Amino acid sequence: MEFISSVLNESWQLLKASSIYIIFGILVAGILRAFLRPETIATHLGTGRFLPVLKAALFGIPIPMCSCGVIPAAASLKRQGANNGATMAFLISTPESGVDSIAITYALIDPLMTIFRPVAAFITAAAAGITENLFGRYEAGPATLPDMSCPIDNCCDGTTCCAEDHAAHHSRSEKIAFGMRYAFTELWEDLAVWFLAGIILAGLISALIPESLMSQYLGGGLWSMIIMLFAGIPMYICATASTPIAAALILKGVSPGAALVFLLAGPATNIASLTMSVKILGKRSTIIYLFIIAVSSILLGIMLDQIYLLAGISAQATAGSAREIIPSWVQTAGGAVLLALSIKPLYSTFLSKILRLKGHDHTGSCSCS
Repeated sequence: MEFISSVLNESWQLLKASSIYIIFGILVAGILRAFLRPETIATHLGTGRFLPVLKAALFGIPIPMCSCGVIPAAASLKRQGANNGATMAFLISTPESGVDSIAITYALIDPLMTIFRPVAAFITAAAAGITENLFGRYEAGPATLPDMSCPIDNCCDGTTCCAEDHAAHHSRSEKIAFGMRYAFTELWEDLAVWFLAGIILAGLISALIPESLMSQYLGGGLWSMIIMLFAGIPMYICATASTPIAAALILKGVSPGAALVFLLAGPATNIASLTMSVKILGKRSTIIYLFIIAVSSILLGIMLDQIYLLAGISAQATAGSAREIIPSWVQTAGGAVLLALSIKPLYSTFLSKILRLKGHDHTGSCSCS
């Protein structure tokens, strides 16, 4: 009982520390959803070996989407004319980063990791996409129109009315209101279960694993990077959920570079996403995708350790320092809000598991007579 209490206490402390930052992150993500749709850039990703890749890598950075959730978006880009390199870059940078994961990285780790993480995601995605277009089967992609339908209420499909007419359909306040609703409903429902699972796993690490064990085997160097790479590749975890785990590992003595490898490889790769990428890009391109992620994450992890060393920064000492900015009562309120918002997705997940165990393939909300 004491062990369970310790795990729950550690998890609650992490949830409180990250709550305000994660709320801010999903709000920004919701606003991006209202004002900027991923499909609108498809016309920029078809022609050219380099510029479309850089655009796709950059555009994927702020979008909060997990490795399996990004698959249909990447498939849509491919159908709408994006070449293989641009599609691959989007497929890598999007799950590796996001405004929500950037915010929680600042809350639980430190400013240096907060800056370096999205930069590393961009470098990895750009390297993979350019490699694919240079050495793979380059296809320029047809000039097709992206999906310009209104994300707020589908009032316009984007083709029967011009952009100027559609801009007058919704005011800025309506778009902001939609973005906030989307952030606290659909977006958080997608993230909640995995985020809370990451928080609990981080609590387990904090309560269970001795610091000496982590610092001995994962305190830095090539082998620690390789171990974290093989731990992250098969794991299904989103960028947001991976952050508290990485923070807990750093506090236990894992080097920031090794933690970065986990933060890059974990969200971008898992068995499901690799299987789907074979269907979208092909086997050869998927091998390039996996190889570049592995090599880039290790090299960037080694580079990050050197930056910390040269700057004289202790990752353990600075981890979680941002939580001191937010008053304790605000953190507690933020944690309570996130738990309240998580009731519905947790219940839905629990219900779907029960129905699956009983032999049903759906959650009961269907039109079957």
